[in-house]
Amino acid sequence: MFPKFKWSALVGLACAVGILSHAIAGLSLSPSASVQLVAEPPIARAYPLEAEATEYLGSGQYQPPIRLKLRAQDASGKSLQDARFHLQILTPAPTPWFTTDFPVVEGTKLLDIEGDAPTGELQMQQVFPIRGNYQLRVSVTPKLTNAFAPITQNLELAVPENPLKWQYFPFVLGALLAIGCFGGWIIGGRQVIQAGEIAPRRVRLLLSGATVLAIAALLFFNVSAELAGVRTHIAEEARSNSNTSSISQSQGVKLELVGDSGAEVGRAASFQAKLTDSKTNRPLNDAILSIKTTQLENNWVAFAYQGIPNAQGLLAWQEQFFDGAPHKIEVKASPQPHSKQQFPPLEVAREIDVEAIAPPMSVRLIGLLSFTGVLTVGLVVGLWLRRSRWQET
Repeated sequence: MFPKFKWSALVGLACAVGILSHAIAGLSLSPSASVQLVAEPPIARAYPLEAEATEYLGSGQYQPPIRLKLRAQDASGKSLQDARFHLQILTPAPTPWFTTDFPVVEGTKLLDIEGDAPTGELQMQQVFPIRGNYQLRVSVTPKLTNAFAPITQNLELAVPENPLKWQYFPFVLGALLAIGCFGGWIIGGRQVIQAGEIAPRRVRLLLSGATVLAIAALLFFNVSAELAGVRTHIAEEARSNSNTSSISQSQGVKLELVGDSGAEVGRAASFQAKLTDSKTNRPLNDAILSIKTTQLENNWVAFAYQGIPNAQGLLAWQEQFFDGAPHKIEVKASPQPHSKQQFPPLEVAREIDVEAIAPPMSVRLIGLLSFTGVLTVGLVVGLWLRRSRWQET
């Protein structure tokens, strides 16, 4: 009897373990809460910002920033109500060999913002300055305790390179090769060396010109690096001593914009919009705050967001001004239709001076060596062609 009982117990235990494992596997494969990302226009048709972007393109159409929609949903696909988002956008990793238009921006933080989403959806507009894979770190927490489990998710946004650059790149390489071939053809020609000369006159002229260009390039690199270091030091001092505010108030409501008055490329500047009752100093959170950042030289929008302040009447964010030009930040506050305290729309604005930072020395040297290498290849080809012709004749 005992062996039969032992065998039955083992079979029952194995069945229980199998059922439990199947249940656990089913739970792990079941859908869970997540954050869905939608880009308009589709990211495959969106290109990074050009360094000399203007308000109007050649087609006469305005180039708006990409609209991002982040939607928090539960396992059944239903939007999570009364959610709070924390979003960080990180730029692609550095690419020293095939650098982008803004090498200082590579591997930095582009945006950091927190906002309440009553409907579970966060929307914004953002310009992406360079090509590559952007990392979006999203955290969603409930405003009400234990309303839903917090969500932490990493999303990726791949911005392709502008196809015009790939079309122009062969022409640049062809021009460099042609210049190198021409120089090699001249140097490889049969030339007479006069008494006391170490090389023919045309060869000496080419070598002298190349030496002058090399010296000028090195001087330019060194001076640019020194000036960039001075500008960085000045910008750090200005940032440490600047935390100014802009205020607008009407009918007992005060809107205040607090933050850095200066910034530099490669670093995120901090800002904060605060809405309060000017009489009681009580925070107001039943209003709509609209934020817009505009580059002033060419008048294009770099960032835009519309949301509601938190329980303290605050809306805080950090953004990077990747273009070394003055920017303007505008914040507009307007009451919601169901707000208890109605007030006329308030607006505050501030201009931000942005310090442009020179590319790293390593990036510039790699670019110089790349172009020099292409010229050298053309030079060798020109010499070979000229010597081949000698042999034929």
